[in-house]
Amino acid sequence: MDYSKRSQWLRAAVLGANDGLISTAALMMGVGAVKQDIKAMILTGFAGLVAGACSMAIGEFVSVYSQLDKEKLPNPLQAAFASAFAFSLGAMVPLLAASFVKYYKVRLVVVVVSVTMALTVFGWLGRF
Repeated sequence: MDYSKRSQWLRAAVLGANDGLISTAALMMGVGAVKQDIKAMILTGFAGLVAGACSMAIGEFVSVYSQLDKEKLPNPLQAAFASAFAFSLGAMVPLLAASFVKYYKVRLVVVVVSVTMALTVFGWLGRF
């Protein structure tokens, strides 16, 4: 089995998941610091999810496609999909954590704790 093809999309997935966690949580916390409305916080997180997933997919596609002169590299579409999918999964953590908490201060704490726990799990999974 040729692991060089797997490493490219796996790297994209791990980085995408971490970026999705941190970027979406930062957007949600920033909006949450200014406005205590849960709808504004969730809408911001969802917009960050969509924009970030598209950005990660395009960036990964260009990165892998530009290296395609070596025949052992993976399909750029596969790397783009893995990155966008992983970003979306990572971004869902703070979105889901905030969605079910009514009280503003508790919601912010829940987002921080859930993102910290998810980063720990993703870091542990990235070792394999």
